[in-house]
Amino acid sequence: MAEQLKGVTVALAGPRKAGEMAKLVENMGGTALHRPAQGTVFLDDEALREGLVNWTEHPPGLAILTTGMGLDALFGMAEQMGLSERFLEVLAGAPIAARGYKTVNALKKRGLTPVVRDDDGSTTGLLRGLADWDLRGKEVILQLHGESAPRIVAWLEESGATVREIQPYRHTPPEPGALATLLLEILAGEVDAVAFTSAPQFRFLAGYAREQGRLPELIAAFEGKVLAVSVGRITSESLKEEGITRIVAPEHERMGSMFVELGRYLAARR
Repeated sequence: MAEQLKGVTVALAGPRKAGEMAKLVENMGGTALHRPAQGTVFLDDEALREGLVNWTEHPPGLAILTTGMGLDALFGMAEQMGLSERFLEVLAGAPIAARGYKTVNALKKRGLTPVVRDDDGSTTGLLRGLADWDLRGKEVILQLHGESAPRIVAWLEESGATVREIQPYRHTPPEPGALATLLLEILAGEVDAVAFTSAPQFRFLAGYAREQGRLPELIAAFEGKVLAVSVGRITSESLKEEGITRIVAPEHERMGSMFVELGRYLAARR
């Protein structure tokens, strides 16, 4: 494994744990470039308070939970507001749909079990699980993680549901100029791979490329000389939505596994 990334330059699009990731790449013989494609992720207290009041005063007919971290943040704020018992009661009183094993685990430790869950950790899997549900006239609360999910919202509205969104976290765009640097390096083939650790990182990059009229070039680069590396299913989905078909991703969603998988992929190609 030591030299599996020898001569390979990897751009790291994640702002969190960049030092750890760089060390992993370097230990495998590669060169890591820190190219954060998103800013900080922060807890949006005001939105959270409003959302919880709304949730507990007007319980929904269905709750869709998409991240364990977001659910933990909701319970943390409910406790601060003296609403934790009421929130648990409301959650237990309506069916829950959950995406991802971390969300299911966050529910489990509170004695809750989802009636619907994805079969593969993805949004597509979650929607498959909801396909047989009659959602006409139902109020649905959708807990997201820092960015909107137009695809889920559109699907729910087409199914006749009324959707209320709650986002405990907010993703901010990266520093000015960061996306320009990364885009130019990808288009010039100056990097061999770009490692994405969350869906917003790719969405910010694709959005910037679209504004510059260079999205088709970006997609072509990822289908040609540059490898798109993804930490897991949700991140991979954001790449697929823009038409990228060649994605290197590990079976288990771990940063270390992502680089091991990249090393394996390159070794097989050699």
